[in-house]
Amino acid sequence: MSSNSEIINKVAQSGLTNFDISTLLPKGERVGIDIKDFLHEGLILREKEFREKIGALDLEPFKDTYVFIYNSADAIIPLWSYFLLSAKLGGVAKKVIYGDREDLEVLLMHQAMQTYDFSYLENQRVLVKGCTDVNIPVNAYVELVEQLKPLVKSLMFGEACSNVPVFKRS
Repeated sequence: MSSNSEIINKVAQSGLTNFDISTLLPKGERVGIDIKDFLHEGLILREKEFREKIGALDLEPFKDTYVFIYNSADAIIPLWSYFLLSAKLGGVAKKVIYGDREDLEVLLMHQAMQTYDFSYLENQRVLVKGCTDVNIPVNAYVELVEQLKPLVKSLMFGEACSNVPVFKRS
Protein backbone atom coordinates (compact mmCIF):
# COMPACT_ATOMS: atom_id res chain seq x y z
CA MET A 1 0.00 0.00 0.00
CA SER A 2 1.43 3.36 -0.93
CA SER A 3 1.89 6.01 1.74
CA ASN A 4 -0.27 8.56 -0.09
CA SER A 5 -3.41 6.36 -0.20
CA GLU A 6 -6.31 7.71 1.78
CA ILE A 7 -8.96 5.86 3.74
CA ILE A 8 -12.29 5.94 1.93
CA ASN A 9 -15.52 5.71 3.88
CA LYS A 10 -17.62 3.59 1.53
CA VAL A 11 -20.60 3.70 3.90
CA ALA A 12 -20.69 7.50 3.71
CA GLN A 13 -20.43 7.33 -0.08
CA SER A 14 -23.22 4.75 -0.38
CA GLY A 15 -25.97 7.37 -0.38
CA LEU A 16 -27.88 5.59 2.36
CA THR A 17 -30.01 7.54 4.79
CA ASN A 18 -29.89 5.87 8.18
CA PHE A 19 -33.07 5.79 10.26
CA ASP A 20 -33.05 4.80 13.93
CA ILE A 21 -36.59 3.80 14.87
CA SER A 22 -35.75 4.11 18.58
CA THR A 23 -35.68 7.90 18.19
CA LEU A 24 -39.47 7.79 17.79
CA LEU A 25 -40.03 6.16 21.18
CA PRO A 26 -41.42 8.75 23.60
CA LYS A 27 -39.21 9.44 26.60
CA GLY A 28 -40.65 9.00 30.05
CA GLU A 29 -41.17 6.51 32.81
CA ARG A 30 -43.56 3.58 32.33
CA VAL A 31 -45.63 2.60 35.38
CA GLY A 32 -47.98 -0.33 35.82
CA ILE A 33 -51.00 -0.39 38.15
CA ASP A 34 -52.47 -3.74 39.10
CA ILE A 35 -56.21 -3.44 39.64
CA LYS A 36 -55.84 -6.34 42.10
CA ASP A 37 -54.37 -3.88 44.61
CA PHE A 38 -57.74 -2.11 44.77
CA LEU A 39 -59.79 -5.26 45.42
CA HIS A 40 -60.98 -6.59 48.77
CA GLU A 41 -58.42 -9.26 49.73
CA GLY A 42 -57.16 -9.02 46.15
CA LEU A 43 -60.20 -10.96 44.94
CA ILE A 44 -63.48 -9.06 45.18
CA LEU A 45 -64.43 -5.62 43.97
CA ARG A 46 -66.54 -3.86 46.58
CA GLU A 47 -67.59 -0.53 45.14
CA LYS A 48 -67.35 1.56 48.29
CA GLU A 49 -63.93 0.18 49.25
CA PHE A 50 -62.74 0.45 45.65
CA ARG A 51 -63.78 4.11 45.44
CA GLU A 52 -62.05 4.86 48.75
CA LYS A 53 -58.79 3.29 47.55
CA ILE A 54 -58.95 5.20 44.26
CA GLY A 55 -59.70 8.40 46.17
CA ALA A 56 -56.68 7.87 48.44
CA LEU A 57 -54.30 7.08 45.57
CA ASP A 58 -51.15 9.21 45.72
CA LEU A 59 -50.84 10.71 42.24
CA GLU A 60 -47.26 11.99 42.58
CA PRO A 61 -45.65 8.71 41.35
CA PHE A 62 -47.77 8.93 38.18
CA LYS A 63 -47.03 12.53 37.27
CA ASP A 64 -45.82 12.77 33.64
CA THR A 65 -45.55 8.98 33.28
CA TYR A 66 -47.04 6.49 30.85
CA VAL A 67 -49.39 4.22 32.80
CA PHE A 68 -50.67 0.77 31.93
CA ILE A 69 -53.49 -0.70 34.01
CA TYR A 70 -53.66 -4.49 34.24
CA ASN A 71 -55.35 -7.15 36.33
CA SER A 72 -53.39 -10.06 37.77
CA ALA A 73 -56.29 -11.29 39.92
CA ASP A 74 -58.55 -14.12 38.92
CA ALA A 75 -61.56 -11.88 39.37
CA ILE A 76 -64.23 -10.39 37.18
CA ILE A 77 -63.75 -6.64 37.08
CA PRO A 78 -66.61 -4.39 35.94
CA LEU A 79 -65.70 -1.92 33.22
CA TRP A 80 -66.71 1.10 35.30
CA SER A 81 -63.79 0.41 37.64
CA TYR A 82 -61.35 1.17 34.81
CA PHE A 83 -63.27 4.39 34.16
CA LEU A 84 -62.77 5.45 37.79
CA LEU A 85 -59.06 4.68 37.83
CA SER A 86 -58.51 6.33 34.43
CA ALA A 87 -60.41 9.43 35.53
CA LYS A 88 -58.22 9.69 38.63
CA LEU A 89 -55.02 9.47 36.56
CA GLY A 90 -56.22 11.66 33.68
CA GLY A 91 -54.41 14.98 33.51
CA VAL A 92 -51.62 13.64 35.72
CA ALA A 93 -50.11 10.87 33.59
CA LYS A 94 -49.09 11.54 29.98
CA LYS A 95 -51.06 8.50 28.82
CA VAL A 96 -53.17 5.80 30.49
CA ILE A 97 -54.08 2.51 28.81
CA TYR A 98 -55.47 -0.88 29.75
CA GLY A 99 -53.03 -3.68 28.99
CA ASP A 100 -49.48 -4.69 29.73
CA ARG A 101 -46.20 -2.88 29.16
CA GLU A 102 -45.93 -4.23 25.62
CA ASP A 103 -49.42 -2.97 24.76
CA LEU A 104 -48.37 0.45 26.01
CA GLU A 105 -45.19 0.46 23.90
CA VAL A 106 -47.11 -0.63 20.78
CA LEU A 107 -49.60 2.20 21.26
CA LEU A 108 -46.91 4.80 21.97
CA MET A 109 -44.96 3.83 18.86
CA HIS A 110 -48.14 3.83 16.78
CA GLN A 111 -48.97 7.36 17.92
CA ALA A 112 -45.40 8.50 17.30
CA MET A 113 -45.46 7.14 13.75
CA GLN A 114 -48.81 8.73 12.99
CA THR A 115 -47.46 12.16 13.91
CA TYR A 116 -43.87 11.88 12.63
CA ASP A 117 -42.99 13.69 9.41
CA PHE A 118 -41.25 11.13 7.19
CA SER A 119 -41.29 13.41 4.12
CA TYR A 120 -37.54 14.09 4.29
CA LEU A 121 -37.03 10.41 3.37
CA GLU A 122 -38.85 10.75 0.06
CA ASN A 123 -36.90 9.13 -2.81
CA GLN A 124 -34.08 8.19 -0.44
CA ARG A 125 -32.30 4.87 -0.01
CA VAL A 126 -33.21 4.21 3.63
CA LEU A 127 -31.46 1.85 6.02
CA VAL A 128 -33.46 1.16 9.19
CA LYS A 129 -31.03 0.54 12.02
CA GLY A 130 -31.18 -3.06 13.17
CA CYS A 131 -29.67 -2.80 16.63
CA THR A 132 -31.06 -0.43 19.23
CA ASP A 133 -30.42 0.04 22.92
CA VAL A 134 -34.13 -0.14 23.71
CA ASN A 135 -36.76 -2.80 23.12
CA ILE A 136 -38.88 -1.83 20.10
CA PRO A 137 -42.17 -3.69 19.56
CA VAL A 138 -42.20 -5.81 16.41
CA ASN A 139 -45.39 -4.07 15.32
CA ALA A 140 -43.44 -0.81 15.10
CA TYR A 141 -41.23 -2.26 12.37
CA VAL A 142 -44.28 -3.54 10.50
CA GLU A 143 -45.91 -0.12 10.73
CA LEU A 144 -42.67 1.61 9.70
CA VAL A 145 -42.60 -0.36 6.44
CA GLU A 146 -46.18 0.74 5.83
CA GLN A 147 -45.16 4.38 6.37
CA LEU A 148 -41.97 4.26 4.30
CA LYS A 149 -42.87 2.08 1.31
CA PRO A 150 -44.83 4.79 -0.55
CA LEU A 151 -42.02 7.33 0.01
CA VAL A 152 -38.60 5.77 -0.30
CA LYS A 153 -36.61 4.64 -3.31
CA SER A 154 -35.38 1.58 -1.43
CA LEU A 155 -35.64 0.19 2.07
CA MET A 156 -33.13 -1.95 3.91
CA PHE A 157 -32.86 -3.30 7.43
CA GLY A 158 -29.72 -3.88 9.49
CA GLU A 159 -26.39 -2.14 9.47
CA ALA A 160 -24.48 -0.59 6.58
CA CYS A 161 -21.96 -3.44 6.57
CA SER A 162 -24.66 -6.11 6.68
CA ASN A 163 -28.21 -5.32 5.66
CA VAL A 164 -31.26 -7.05 4.31
CA PRO A 165 -32.92 -5.48 1.27
CA VAL A 166 -36.64 -5.11 1.99
CA PHE A 167 -38.05 -3.10 -0.89
CA LYS A 168 -36.82 -1.37 -4.02
CA ARG A 169 -39.00 0.80 -6.24
CA SER A 170 -38.48 0.07 -9.92
